[in-house]
Amino acid sequence: MEVEAVRTSSDVEDLSINALRFLAVDAVQKANSGHPGMPMGTAAMAYTLWSRHLKHDPQDPDWWDRDRFVLSAGHGSMLLYGLLHLFGYDLPMDELKQFRQWGSRTPGHPENFVTRGVETTTGPLGQGFANGVGMAIAERYLAAHFNRPGHMVVDHHTYGIVSDGDLMEGISHEAASLAGHLGLGKLIYLYDDNRITIDGGTDLSFTEDVGARFESYGWHVAYVEDGNDVEALDEALAQARAESGRPSLLVVRTHIGYGSPNKQDTAASHGSPLGPDEVRATKERLGWPVDAEFHVPDEVYEHLRQATDNGRSTHQRWRERLEDYRRDHPELAGQFRAWMSGELSPNWEDLIPAFTPGDDMASRKASGKVLAAIGPSLDNLIGGSADLSGSNLTFVPGRGDHQAESPEGGYFHFGVREHGMGGICNGMALHGGIVPYCATFLVFSDYMRPSVRLAALMGLQVIYVFTHDSIGLGEDGPTHQPIEHMLALRAIPGLDVYRPADAAETAEAWRAALRRTDGPSALALSRQGLPQLEGTAGAAAHGVARGGYVVRDCEGTPDVILMGTGSELQLAVGAADALVADGVAVRVVSMVCTDVFDRQDAEYRNAVLPPSVSARVAVEAGVSLGWERYVGLAGTTVAMDDYGASAPAKVLFEKFGFTVDAVVAAARRVMA
Repeated sequence: MEVEAVRTSSDVEDLSINALRFLAVDAVQKANSGHPGMPMGTAAMAYTLWSRHLKHDPQDPDWWDRDRFVLSAGHGSMLLYGLLHLFGYDLPMDELKQFRQWGSRTPGHPENFVTRGVETTTGPLGQGFANGVGMAIAERYLAAHFNRPGHMVVDHHTYGIVSDGDLMEGISHEAASLAGHLGLGKLIYLYDDNRITIDGGTDLSFTEDVGARFESYGWHVAYVEDGNDVEALDEALAQARAESGRPSLLVVRTHIGYGSPNKQDTAASHGSPLGPDEVRATKERLGWPVDAEFHVPDEVYEHLRQATDNGRSTHQRWRERLEDYRRDHPELAGQFRAWMSGELSPNWEDLIPAFTPGDDMASRKASGKVLAAIGPSLDNLIGGSADLSGSNLTFVPGRGDHQAESPEGGYFHFGVREHGMGGICNGMALHGGIVPYCATFLVFSDYMRPSVRLAALMGLQVIYVFTHDSIGLGEDGPTHQPIEHMLALRAIPGLDVYRPADAAETAEAWRAALRRTDGPSALALSRQGLPQLEGTAGAAAHGVARGGYVVRDCEGTPDVILMGTGSELQLAVGAADALVADGVAVRVVSMVCTDVFDRQDAEYRNAVLPPSVSARVAVEAGVSLGWERYVGLAGTTVAMDDYGASAPAKVLFEKFGFTVDAVVAAARRVMA
């Protein structure tokens, strides 16, 4: 490809841009690993945004009304680390020199729990794009809830740099479509249009008109033909900031590996170090000291710290406005502080309904009753469904829809966009002030698994409502009947997966999910009706909080332990009745959340599942894999290791062997 002529200059802006470039080049070269090309090509746009537009304060990276910046193209992480260092965040040069090394604060892809100033953990392409949409939604909802005439306490933008790869991934299509529908005017993305991917030029697979696509989504689209033209970038950003009714995409023509004589505009600069000779040649070409590594001229530090002084002043003015707000609206100001601190209203737990024997219902219906009871007092608990509100039962009565014309609405119609929904909810949680929940059928959790995994990795309080949790959904058949999904979700470290057996356990699962602030929770709920079991109504409050507990016990040491989850716990209870009638000592255990149970101390776990009792049976209408941890070598499972069928739920449970008689037979086998 033709290599663009490069500019060399002693101007402090050019020096700052080249400092960004060569911090990335040197760090990747020292680590012998990383992606130098993207930072080299996008340094000018990043500099323009951070020095002229981004509202931020390096001394307090978490202040509530800061602008959010998302590097969705997380492979270019050294661009972000260079920005943080140069603008005065707590990221010293020694950390840049330890890029991608053990224990450093500069991991290969940005991690918000490792590096202050990093807003979200990106790497899987498209995730950051969706996170930014969620951040913009949270800003708009909080602004609608708290701002009053003369008091703008929530008033910031969400910016991002996105790549060709981000825009190819399906999640970005889903999130962009919803962002355009909602008219998120404070969302501005700069598209790094460098036309290179790992395999080569984008003409191999990506020849669509990106700008036209985003215009069709309802976005404001502008073009910057030279990604190194700071003034053109500045003007485009100013126009985007003035566009209040639409999100903005700035299509910026850049050159990957900019300045490299042999690797600019080639895939060779995407994911590999330039190499010592090419590093030297690039520095010569851009007028940079060739023998200096991690070189930053003093005037660059001075220039960029002036920009941070402006941010500090902006922060101080906001604090003064907040004091005025507290004086004029003390109650709202107190609520604003509580929300942004992650607090819920003090009486919410008192509003959770109690369920007793006779309250027979599907666990999805019980979940809906819990939401209806607590929702009106928890305006910062917002969410919705992926076009399944009537099936997931996630609507809160009296809560309006969140739309472009009603930003105060707290119920979201995500549309048939499960993956986008997951990434957007992560962005809401990352922004702060919001506890998001979202819903779909359990089988479609596959569509959003990458977003769920990242929520767990980041420790975000996101609540997933997954209904239609087994073959019990019936006639829709095997395409909609989850079999392996409970195992797959339980395999995600940091995700608490609850499968409540009745209404009482469902209420307590919601309590546990709302109490947990250091990670996500998933509720797997039934379509079909379930009996309210006698053993759970009184014990669920304690037992669900510990993941597993004894629902029914016997005198002395049990001959057999029956354990179950969800709709199958009733089969264990029924089998216990039959076995007890024959003189068998039986213990029944509800294993409502294995993740929480496994975190309990050994004394509690052994009290529930005594090691001396080897005769154990687990019952779950899902794959048997995973239950061996609890049944041991001598136990067995009544499970389902193949797909379901289309028929009424009662027929399916009988045909696939989920009956009291089957559990009794399994118990007799393990006792023998």
